[in-house]
Amino acid sequence: MTRVYIAGPMTGLPDSNYPAFNVAAKQLRELGYEVENPAENPVPECGSWEAYMRTALAQLVRCDEIHFLRGWASSRGAKLERQVAQELGILISGASA
Repeated sequence: MTRVYIAGPMTGLPDSNYPAFNVAAKQLRELGYEVENPAENPVPECGSWEAYMRTALAQLVRCDEIHFLRGWASSRGAKLERQVAQELGILISGASA
């Protein structure tokens, strides 16, 4: 089964954009993908951006594909995730991938 990581903007958005992540996760799961959804991760103890990204990048490197949500290009984290995906040869899909 193909494992897909969802990437997109979170910081500064209402509800951290979790609704968009969760809709995408539901749709991808219905299509038969195994999904890594960072919106489902627990809040790190320190709550810092860096701690969130450490968890997210650990998820990403286990995936076959990365799916980008609308607005990803304005996200510092999503741009980092895209760079890692490109370097590791992970398939890139989604909003203006």
